[in-house]
Amino acid sequence: MGLLSKKDAALIKDPLADNNPITIQVLGICSALAITAELEASIVMSISVLFVLGIGNVVISLMRNIIPSKIRIIVQLIVVATLVIIVDLVLKAFAYELSKTLSVFVGLIITNCIIMGRFEAFALGNGPWRSFLDGIGNALGYAVILIIVGFFRELLGSGTLLGIPVLGDPIEKTGLYALGYENNGFMLLSPMALIVVGIIIWVQRTRNKTLIED
Repeated sequence: MGLLSKKDAALIKDPLADNNPITIQVLGICSALAITAELEASIVMSISVLFVLGIGNVVISLMRNIIPSKIRIIVQLIVVATLVIIVDLVLKAFAYELSKTLSVFVGLIITNCIIMGRFEAFALGNGPWRSFLDGIGNALGYAVILIIVGFFRELLGSGTLLGIPVLGDPIEKTGLYALGYENNGFMLLSPMALIVVGIIIWVQRTRNKTLIED
């Protein structure tokens, strides 16, 4: 079976498909609407959540037997807030311009329903290794949707990917623009993020008929 048993592997694979935290559980959807106008921001937010959820799940799992039940939410918030501060400081040190764009949304990772949900539903009842896998799996499931949405919104809305023109120059009318193509500015508005997520959900439920009944 390699390094992972079948049950452990499912902790990573399931959130990537039929138990995706955004499209199935409908958690963490606010950031999918807010920061996906640019692919770079989507990738950085995905990496940030990957770090916070992966490490946070392990920390909560290690502390699960000593956390009084009455203050467990407070402890969870302290853990996630500490990890978010680390992420914010790293961004300011190595990607300052991007950190200014994401500053508010990085802070809101603290209240991301996916993170608090996994702390409560999994890390408090499982060991560090399985909690780590669960955190990584759900963070990757979150990341896949953010990156897909960010890819199409930036490509169709700005004609760029990671800030690099890929469809041609709209001013010089080269590439697709020479054929009359125009950027769809509506793609840069938050409602289009919701529509793109809706299309992903439709494709997912079409592929797996059992999800329609849920």
